[in-house]
Amino acid sequence: MGIPRKTISIVFAFFAIYVIWGSTYLLNKIAVSELPPFKLAAIRFIAASIIIFIIAKLLKVNIKITKTQLKNTVIAGFLFLTFGNGVVVWALKYVDSGFAALEISAQPLVVLILMRILQKKKIPTMAYIGVILGIIGIYLLVSQKQLISQEGQITGMIMIFLCMLSWAYGSLFVGKADLPSNFFVNTGYQMLMGGFMLGLASLIFGETWTLPNTWSENVQWSMLGLIIFGSIIAFTAFNFLLKEVSPEKVATNTYVNPIIALILGWWILNETITLQSIIAAVVLLTGVYFINTNRIIKPRGIGR
Repeated sequence: MGIPRKTISIVFAFFAIYVIWGSTYLLNKIAVSELPPFKLAAIRFIAASIIIFIIAKLLKVNIKITKTQLKNTVIAGFLFLTFGNGVVVWALKYVDSGFAALEISAQPLVVLILMRILQKKKIPTMAYIGVILGIIGIYLLVSQKQLISQEGQITGMIMIFLCMLSWAYGSLFVGKADLPSNFFVNTGYQMLMGGFMLGLASLIFGETWTLPNTWSENVQWSMLGLIIFGSIIAFTAFNFLLKEVSPEKVATNTYVNPIIALILGWWILNETITLQSIIAAVVLLTGVYFINTNRIIKPRGIGR
């Protein structure tokens, strides 16, 4: 008896959000060193959405959506991409890529707390231990003197935390919202709406726009990787998983993302990995493990 197709899809989707998203911190860090953050994110998501719709047309996929679904893709696009991603890219101007990924590894903690507050979900005893460990890990991470003394570091850390709240709420919203049943189409509309709002933010903040042929080769390759792998493949996988498994399970990509990001940041950008950061990572990820030892809500299927 072979492995069910849906199981294989879930495994590949988790690989995408684990490994690919772990590398996007590096790609964003490289690109934001030369490009304004909101412009960078806007180009990434608008380009990805256009490619998605072209592929959908070639595959004869129906891309029509209802007014309610359009409204929900605007909300999801803002929570995940306009604020949740755009502001993280901005923060990377001041925060190391590995550090940003490590702070975001507390995402399951935030999801769990929001589930308790907004959905009145009962928190298992093991998860309470995870919450305590998560708080300790975050404190160890952000209390490092060599980080606090750097210009813009504290502001960057605070903004990343607000992005975590946005992503956490977005995860709960998407799990219940009326959205296009086709995950490819769903991703395309979210990116189109999120990218459009990022473009508006770029204009409001007076960012300078330049043509891709004026960018350095490293930035061009980084943008290509962000569009194809980080946006089209990984974000489609993310939306697929939010309908198939519970939100706090999807948030476990934060087990692997910081490790990938820390290694790549150290290897390619010569970012420093302190002993306190390593200890914080161990404590934080142990807390995340405890949070996810018990399934809090049942997996959701398509068309529920």
